[in-house]
Amino acid sequence: MDCGGRVVSRGAGIGALIGTDPCIERLRRTIAQVAPTAATVLLSGETGTGKELAATAIHAHSPRARRPLVRLHCASLAEPMLESELFGHEPGAFPGALARREGRFEKADGGTLFLDEISEIPRGTQVKLLRFLQERGFERIGGSETLHSDVRVIAATRRNLRAEVAAGRFREDLFYRLGIVHIELPALRGRCSDIRQIAGMLLAQLAEQHGRPVDGFTPEALDMLLAYPWPGNVRELENAIEEAVVIAKERWIQPAHLEPSLCGKPPGVATPLIPGSTLAEIERVAILRTLDVVGGSTSRAAAMLGISTRKIQYRIREYREGGSLDRAASAEQRSAQ
Repeated sequence: MDCGGRVVSRGAGIGALIGTDPCIERLRRTIAQVAPTAATVLLSGETGTGKELAATAIHAHSPRARRPLVRLHCASLAEPMLESELFGHEPGAFPGALARREGRFEKADGGTLFLDEISEIPRGTQVKLLRFLQERGFERIGGSETLHSDVRVIAATRRNLRAEVAAGRFREDLFYRLGIVHIELPALRGRCSDIRQIAGMLLAQLAEQHGRPVDGFTPEALDMLLAYPWPGNVRELENAIEEAVVIAKERWIQPAHLEPSLCGKPPGVATPLIPGSTLAEIERVAILRTLDVVGGSTSRAAAMLGISTRKIQYRIREYREGGSLDRAASAEQRSAQ
């Protein structure tokens, strides 16, 4: 499936539904109740809380599980390209449209369409999305034939959509159509008792992925993980553990392997040179961490890293082809923002 249509990512998806905290148990129960229905679902929560995994779990436990789960990051494309991705286009619909292309609604027929960062879609596209939710019909760009698709829509946002409605940036009628069922995903700092379990699972997977013989955390390193507030939630936790796994030479992660900011050192402290890692490994971590911080925008990540947007897009394709890309899979199609 193409970059925006991947089924699930690692990152927040690995750990977000794991744990014994009451709030995560309630989340699992809610997903189990909602999944068998046909209701449109709105997932909200901070970046890195696992909204994509929740969408995947809903799809996997629904009657549509054997049909496609198609994903689209709505903040990744300018309005014309976003509408083309959603609804498809006919030949000649715009410069460069040489052949007919199916949109995500057609590709997800019989299955589920996951629209990430729904709050970022332009007002004009909101109208067309509302029409689909009301009538289940749409036209490809440049076409006149009304097409229909049997798609369950799951939307996600890190913003307060009620506030976006009040500010006039999001249609109220679309908000109510999307939020037939509204599920709020908890922040990691609100379930600190789960950090130990999540960190252990992430460490095992990342050590295997990178071929590193790392067995666990020292008590001091684990204390650092438990004390940090994790504003980036499970995704930030994974990033910290991945970097530690890459640079560690010992079998146990120590405080020195973790970001200085985790122990309260000022963010301006320079990261030391990393012995034992290839430049390609270091570059990959830098690119993916920066993409996470900027919400997947390749142009903003390029500006922060001092490289071209084209180079980041090339690296993303390279990571995907090599099977190592698990986050930001939709970012290569992002227009400069």
